[in-house]
Amino acid sequence: MKLDDAYANAAHIEGADAFPPRWEKAAKEFREALGARAQLGVSYGPSERQTFDMFQPEGVSRGTVIFVHGGYWKAFDASYWSHLAAGALARGWAVAMPSYDLCPDVRISEITRQISAAVTRIADRTFGPLALAGHSAGGHLVCRMTDPLILPSEIRERIKQIVPISPVADLTPLMDTSMNTVLAIDAAEARAESPVNMQPPHGLDVTIWVGSDERPAFLEQAEKLSRAWGARRTVEEGKHHFDVIDALADADSQMIKALLGLK
Repeated sequence: MKLDDAYANAAHIEGADAFPPRWEKAAKEFREALGARAQLGVSYGPSERQTFDMFQPEGVSRGTVIFVHGGYWKAFDASYWSHLAAGALARGWAVAMPSYDLCPDVRISEITRQISAAVTRIADRTFGPLALAGHSAGGHLVCRMTDPLILPSEIRERIKQIVPISPVADLTPLMDTSMNTVLAIDAAEARAESPVNMQPPHGLDVTIWVGSDERPAFLEQAEKLSRAWGARRTVEEGKHHFDVIDALADADSQMIKALLGLK
């Protein structure tokens, strides 16, 4: 279909096939090294995929980061990304990473509801502020958590920072891709689920992050969300869709500082 190439990230990244096994290996090694500070497979809903992994820092946590993975709502789970918790853990924050059911078994709107349930469950078992980060489809999902109809107000008020990384903020273009045979987005869902159509969140520190070497469609998506929400946008030089998330593992990165509200 006419927009297939616009949203084909792997086709434009050298050595793209090597990234998923590399992520999976690094994540497994990270969990094993963390030992008892890693609690895996905590249930938040009825299906097998509705679980989250929880990683604790040394000592009492300053708050909790929730990272939502991408994969166009149809691929991956939390087990690929554990190593990205390293940056926030080193800063004294706990990190939770939920999995969720995938399209076509569920619609994107149902995945939004599942992430809401995950955030609620994580909030109920933690204290202090929450900070949300999500990559690609996960960027869409963390943006949806700012909708007053999605989360209870007492939980939404605990969210202090959001960093959508390379987010899909407008779902409408995906209707013109072959992926939509799996995603099944229609005009009504595209309108309701697109963060660019939401009221800008109030009282939240939002930083939209994107790599300079991403597909033009993702640079446009980030810019469109930045304009719609009046939010900061950082274009990180030399990064593409698969390596822009690496900064989450670095406690001294600008991304981690934005996520944790550090100056």
